[in-house]
Amino acid sequence: MDWREYITTDPAICHGKACIKGTRIPVSVVLDNLAAGLTYEEIMQSYPALTREAIQAAIAYAADLANERIVALPT
Repeated sequence: MDWREYITTDPAICHGKACIKGTRIPVSVVLDNLAAGLTYEEIMQSYPALTREAIQAAIAYAADLANERIVALPT
């Protein structure tokens, strides 16, 4: 999956935050819902503009970001 097909940034939309293309739904909202334990179906019910592929793209986007930055964890 190429998340770039589903995610975009535009300074005029959501202050330039990464959003699902064609919506004003930030990727962070999708990820927050997943982290809270919601299923794809529950998220799509709350945000009818989302598809399973868009949710999967949000996860792929986050995975790419995690590969780019090292976050120090407490020992």
